[in-house]
Amino acid sequence: MKAKPKIEVCFTPQAYPLFHNPNAIVVVIDILRATSAITTAFFNGVSKMIPVATIEEAKTYLDKGYLVAAERNGELVEGFDLGNSPFGYMNAKVKGKTIAITTTNGTQAIEAARGASKIIIGSFLNMDAVITYLKEEKKDVLFVCAGWKNKFNLEDTLFAGAITHELVYKHHFDTTCDSALAGLHLYTLAKGDLFGFLANSSHRNRLSKLNLERDIKYCLTPNQCPVIPIMEGKYLVKL
Repeated sequence: MKAKPKIEVCFTPQAYPLFHNPNAIVVVIDILRATSAITTAFFNGVSKMIPVATIEEAKTYLDKGYLVAAERNGELVEGFDLGNSPFGYMNAKVKGKTIAITTTNGTQAIEAARGASKIIIGSFLNMDAVITYLKEEKKDVLFVCAGWKNKFNLEDTLFAGAITHELVYKHHFDTTCDSALAGLHLYTLAKGDLFGFLANSSHRNRLSKLNLERDIKYCLTPNQCPVIPIMEGKYLVKL
């Protein structure tokens, strides 16, 4: 009998080398807000995105005339076109464009997972699309949570738990990974009210102080953007 595909969850980019699996599809998660912004961008017609780890590299794309998004500590970096609010990507100026992007956590997670055979972008916004894709691929899955500056965070783990819940209970996947089980149990507790469950979480409070409650609510609302961004070389493109 063929072994079931297995699921693992890596809580921070720094831990990625401990989980690297050449056969796994990596799902990078930064719910608040990078992967939500990237998913929204492709849903609104962006052609390609170039994730980069540093502000310095982002500046080189700015100098070449690209649209460039840069965020640090929840705020737009001065001198750049966009931050990582999903609402910044809901307009005609992004349609058909290639946008370089650097963020505090999300693009660091992508960078950490560069050695993976396949990387896709996950968020609550494209949750069902991600579930459908993974169940059809029938491969091992590794969720890489962006966390906050290499520390654990709740919202990314909840998303990993949500997908783990679906794949294990409905689609013949398996896990003996304690971090995947932790995510699954946390999601079971939180699923009735994700926003309320995160009331005391560090990043929700960090963004609330920046008056970004609207962003938080949007990023926690499932299935608004049924597209899957996937890495092809240095580019993210729409699957």
